Amino acid sequence: MNELINGFPVLTVTGLTQGAIYALVALGYTLVYGVLRLINFAHSDVFMIGTFGAIWTWSAFGFDANSPRPSVGGALGLIALAIVVAAILCGIFAMLVEVTAYRPLRARNAPPLAFLITAIGASFVLSEGMAAFTNRRQFGVPAMLPTDPLFSIGSWQVTPLQLTTIAVAILMMVALDWFVQRTKFGRGIRAVAQDANTAALMGVNKNRVILLVFLIGGLMAGVAAVLSDMKAASTRFNVGFLIGLKAFAAAVLGGIGNLRGAALGGILLGLAENYGSAVFGTNFRDFIGFLVLILLLMFRPTGLLGESLGRARA
Repeated sequence: MNELINGFPVLTVTGLTQGAIYALVALGYTLVYGVLRLINFAHSDVFMIGTFGAIWTWSAFGFDANSPRPSVGGALGLIALAIVVAAILCGIFAMLVEVTAYRPLRARNAPPLAFLITAIGASFVLSEGMAAFTNRRQFGVPAMLPTDPLFSIGSWQVTPLQLTTIAVAILMMVALDWFVQRTKFGRGIRAVAQDANTAALMGVNKNRVILLVFLIGGLMAGVAAVLSDMKAASTRFNVGFLIGLKAFAAAVLGGIGNLRGAALGGILLGLAENYGSAVFGTNFRDFIGFLVLILLLMFRPTGLLGESLGRARA
């Protein structure tokens, strides 16, 4: 308990940083579930592809795990470029999963179990495909941002990486919420989520909306992948497994199908893990995160916010 009290500022900042990554990945899960009532287990491996996309981008400019840190301006430019590349790459793979794996099942009115099995299969195809491509190696990530605290408020110290991660995540979450709530495409997403058949009668193209949902989820995963790369300093073919599970847990924690709930769930999960590990030890970090989820669902099965995407207010 003393570690929690004494280290509360540091634990809070690091928890918010990790929670922001969970939240970005969780948005992809909650978007797809809100529209299709489908748990897209391949989403975690789309995220994994994004982590490699960032490394390949930096490698193209001559940066690897042993390279000296670039200037701040150069680092920000490289990070922005990696985010664009990783987001595009994840978006493309997310759409490929939808078109090749899920759309044929919808055309044949397949039962929910078929979608579940296909989602798991697609996840293994992506992860094992990358494993074969990379010979199951672990790849280091070049250091981009300084590790020294950028500023301090009392005992609260924030590093450039933590500030960048939190700021980028908040920007993406706000942009997505605005897009879904205020744009024509967002109204189409909410219409299909509420009643796909009625939306089709009103002229909404269901397949295009679903493809857009997968694209947006992939873009969010790509941004999260770059931030995760810089935080973890390494990646490999199975890096998405645990983060994917925790991001899904975050989506359920906040209310599956609810964008703001997914964001809230990710932040709370990151904080709960950090606070819990300070009290019980780092070996219990993953245990605590899922324990919090189970306890919450026992008393509030729909999650913290519990409002579906289709019924979200404009």
